[in-house]
Amino acid sequence: MTASRSKLSAASPAVSPARRCAFTVLRRVFERGAYADRAFVAESAGLEPRERALAMALAYGAVQRRATLDHVLERLAGRPAAALDPPVLAALRLGVFQLLLLDGIAPHAAVNESVELAKLGRGGGAGLVNAVLRRAAREGAEILGELDDSAPEGASVLHSVPLWLARMWWNELGARDARAMLAAVNRPAESALRVNTLVASREQVLAELEVAARPARGLPEAIVLEAPFDAQGSALWQRGAIMPQSRGSMLVARALDPRPGELGLDLCAAPGAKTTHLAALIEDRGELIAVERHPGRAAALRRTAARMRAGCVRVEVADGTAPRARGRFQRVLLDPPCSGLGTLQSRPDVRWRASPAGIAELAALQARLLSTASRATAPGGVLVYSVCTISRAEGPDLIDRFLAEHPEFRAENVANAGGDPAGDPYLQLLPARDGTDGFFIARLGRR
Repeated sequence: MTASRSKLSAASPAVSPARRCAFTVLRRVFERGAYADRAFVAESAGLEPRERALAMALAYGAVQRRATLDHVLERLAGRPAAALDPPVLAALRLGVFQLLLLDGIAPHAAVNESVELAKLGRGGGAGLVNAVLRRAAREGAEILGELDDSAPEGASVLHSVPLWLARMWWNELGARDARAMLAAVNRPAESALRVNTLVASREQVLAELEVAARPARGLPEAIVLEAPFDAQGSALWQRGAIMPQSRGSMLVARALDPRPGELGLDLCAAPGAKTTHLAALIEDRGELIAVERHPGRAAALRRTAARMRAGCVRVEVADGTAPRARGRFQRVLLDPPCSGLGTLQSRPDVRWRASPAGIAELAALQARLLSTASRATAPGGVLVYSVCTISRAEGPDLIDRFLAEHPEFRAENVANAGGDPAGDPYLQLLPARDGTDGFFIARLGRR
């Protein structure tokens, strides 16, 4: 048990384990810059399954809906959220979220336990939390009802994203698609598994799964889950038969379309879902160089390749921007670091970490990595560039500029990965339209 959880338990015995956990996660994310998923794993250890599920719904939901929650509590408290003592602010966000945005929560439990959580602050604040939440129970729905998404300013509050992001999607996607995108980012993400065909068939995995699931159309190795499933605690995981992976992510390896016996390069390989998918597509025949610059992540990648029976994978600890042997690889995958704006459904804090300046820095890094990847691609070979984001600067604008500067490459249609054979050769997945993570995929053939 962490020191913070021990202190919280002693100070507020009337608070449920789920709310204690969510409160601590919320504070770690917004006060210490922790990643929500890592903070949750650390704080939820030992919780019973039902408490853990509630803690995740509370923590992730309150992080996702921060802008909406702050709008309500600022109206009711009469002061900016930033002026509140951090424990009081965290307690208010959790309380308002339970009262207005989460079904199945008794109002008295949301109010009373949030008051207990607020008592951890040095300057008091329990009385303020009590008053604001009781008003929220009466008036909060009306405040929410006043919001609309007819313009980016209202949409950023209603759907809880930074204003710059709402404006960017308005400009890049158009108002209709931007509204649909913003409405989708707070819905639960689709849960999918990739069957490792080096170990089992999809039919075998479906027969062994203990939860409702269905085969995904257009992806012979994909399964869509219809109920919660602890993949990493399953026997299927242990023997390497499955990998939790979105359908959008699976389309990346499909776009590269590798062939058995080829020499391939995965330039930014960790954590390894796409690497091991490539290995399965070539039937573990050939050689796949997987590059990762961080030694710890490289070690984890080796363990993943071993679990997935991907013997053709050779992990190299190296900087992806460093020059490589020119024209050596028939198939090259570049899935570089990106802003992650296509994964807001499953990564609740990404929207608050991204920024226009950060996107510009990432685009510069992506361009350097793309230059390295292009030099490593053999004549007649294929280079696939993919990012799990929805940002022109990291997608079509970057690839258009690359093609203008590299006439030896041409954009090839990614119809085999779900693209439009008669339309744009690039593939941009949108969660609201495609039901999976937002990915940009470009397939570039070297003449």
